[in-house]
Amino acid sequence: MTSVHPALPLLLGGLLLTVARGWVQKVLLVVVPVLGLLNVVALDLRDQVLLNLGGFQLELLQVDTLSLLFGYLFHLGALLAGIYSLHHDDRVQHVSGFLYAGSAVGAVFAGDLLTLFLFWELLAVTSAFQIFARRTESSIGAGMRYLLVHVSSGLLLLAGAMLHYQKTGSIDFERMQLVGVAEWLLLLAFGIKCAFPLLHTWLVDGYPASTPTGGVFLCSFTTKAAVYALARGFAGAEVLIWVGAVMTFFPIFYAVIENDLRRVLGYSMINQIGFMVVGIGLGDGMGVNGAVAHAFNDVFFKGLLFMAMGAVLLRTGRINGSELGGLYKTMPWTAGCCMVGAASISAFPLFSGFVSKSMVMVEAANQGHMVVWLVLLFASAGVFHHAGIKIPFFAFFAHDSGLRPAEAPWNMRIAMGLGAAMCIAIGCLPGVLYGFLPFQTDYHPYDATHVLTQLQLLFFSALAFTFLKLTHIYPPELRSTNLDADWTVRRLAPALFGFPVRAAARMWRGGLEVGQAALYTAGSAIGWLHRPSGRLGAPWPTGTTAFWAALLLAAYLLFAYFEQGGR
Repeated sequence: MTSVHPALPLLLGGLLLTVARGWVQKVLLVVVPVLGLLNVVALDLRDQVLLNLGGFQLELLQVDTLSLLFGYLFHLGALLAGIYSLHHDDRVQHVSGFLYAGSAVGAVFAGDLLTLFLFWELLAVTSAFQIFARRTESSIGAGMRYLLVHVSSGLLLLAGAMLHYQKTGSIDFERMQLVGVAEWLLLLAFGIKCAFPLLHTWLVDGYPASTPTGGVFLCSFTTKAAVYALARGFAGAEVLIWVGAVMTFFPIFYAVIENDLRRVLGYSMINQIGFMVVGIGLGDGMGVNGAVAHAFNDVFFKGLLFMAMGAVLLRTGRINGSELGGLYKTMPWTAGCCMVGAASISAFPLFSGFVSKSMVMVEAANQGHMVVWLVLLFASAGVFHHAGIKIPFFAFFAHDSGLRPAEAPWNMRIAMGLGAAMCIAIGCLPGVLYGFLPFQTDYHPYDATHVLTQLQLLFFSALAFTFLKLTHIYPPELRSTNLDADWTVRRLAPALFGFPVRAAARMWRGGLEVGQAALYTAGSAIGWLHRPSGRLGAPWPTGTTAFWAALLLAAYLLFAYFEQGGR
């Protein structure tokens, strides 16, 4: 092995950013991911780094085609996010962003469950600061909820690892079967970070609360590391097919009625992860290939959409669709890049989503999962509604909001341009991406049947959107916050437990007040006794002092006598 551990450049770069200033800081934001990427390119398949610790043999580095693909992806994501962040000098965001990216890289190269756990928790802590860095009351609350959920995921991972070791005597991170509590705990730990149904609210709560640049970091690493973990540990688990199908389906309805456009992107992300989870459930071959290829593409087209919305938020201070519109007049570059991202996520031919999403759908049909295939087909039409059309339409074209903000800063435009170029390049040259996939494939996306079917789907989906808008059936953009599964913790839990919690709090405060009063009374009594004119503070006569000394001596002698048994 001639290179260093692939996580080190990003982690050390994050530490250097704590002291870097000015142009040095900006150079590091670009150079560190490039050096890290070159370091990953220099890795050899089957490279290993072993460490004996506390009786366990940790495999800090395990290299294969799957981990290499995600290693390339995370460094490219860190590079785009670094360029996108050049305009500000907030060290909290820069440092936590690179430590976050380094943690994701460490997780995908971990060869054992304990090493994975260490990077898994570091991933949770560092990513939360992208939300805290916005420094508002709502972002602090969202960051705390986010951190609580992700630390819980780490604890489940640790519990599953311990039970797995107890059962098998091994902590190797390898393919597992869902046959015991340990494996289900591990699946649940990965599922939380994958935003499984009912476990997904941290994503649509936390990501929109982040800074304009933080959303780009967040959409690139956490969920993709979880997709990698599922592909590594549970490829072929049939339950994932149905879980993923639900994930593609339910976010559509929430995204359609959502006003906050970054929350729309959050629901869209769950929808896209659903395709990946289905592919992993379909197993080795084109299923896993489609899942990891779509994860690779998602970082670019979803990152591009988050970059566009981040630029809008930066320039206008607004992100609700009801408050935007007409921005294409003064932000044409951002609008154009947003439309490239929208075309990519909608799987238009010649854009990246077209060459990866179809792999999962074709494999589902080949394996006879026709119900799942129909759900994925519906989800493909739905994502065109809420991400392909709604995002660019309401942000840039729906109506003239009267806002005339300046175009995004130059570095944001460069990052968006690079992201758009990747979306188009992968869509036009899919064979390059296919060459990095973990399994050999001869899939050809540009056959006449696939192209015509997808164009028909997109055409009729656009027609449906137009009809709904013209007939005023399409849900209006309302200034409101929509709750889904988090209604249980934001509404139901306070209603059920609010009274006993408030009663306990009142009892606690009452006890504290009684204790404080008792301490005050005791202090007053002690002060009264010991003040100069008090009983214990005034000088005593010699006779009185001698009397008390004799009395104490007699008591001591009697005690000693009886202690010796009266001898």
